[in-house]
Amino acid sequence: MAKTDIKLTVNGQEAAGSVEPRTLLIHFLREQLGLTGSHIGCETSHCGACTVDLNGKSVKSCTVFAVQADGGEVLTVEGLAQGGELHPLQAAFAEDHGLQCGFCTPGMLVRAHRLLQENPDPSDAEVRVGISGNLCRCTGYQNIVKAIRNAAQAMREKEAAQ
Repeated sequence: MAKTDIKLTVNGQEAAGSVEPRTLLIHFLREQLGLTGSHIGCETSHCGACTVDLNGKSVKSCTVFAVQADGGEVLTVEGLAQGGELHPLQAAFAEDHGLQCGFCTPGMLVRAHRLLQENPDPSDAEVRVGISGNLCRCTGYQNIVKAIRNAAQAMREKEAAQ
């Protein structure tokens, strides 16, 4: 099958590759770029483990072809931490026990990041709706919601201090 050259920005860095038109974004990220933080779960868009940001929107990368991301900007879980410092969401998930097995965590973190970009002060109910496309089989979600709310507060306080 003929390959297509693509170029995109991933976690702030230029990336390029040659892909078959049917290559899914999740496979391009993991196999060609070595970014294995995003997990392959159901491959049917139900679980959300593969969630990444594409051009400012949360997408399940198992349902997007890599060629559709050509020219776009992608944020994966690897792009959240900056300068060796955990993103407030990552720190809150660790501190508030927002993870157990960790399989859903990368997608949950990236989705929560986008949620907080859209709504910097969400209620518990808004967080639950915001992450509803990301499934967790271990935690019961209570600590995930708590972590997202605490990260939101930390992010607002940091912004106010600047």
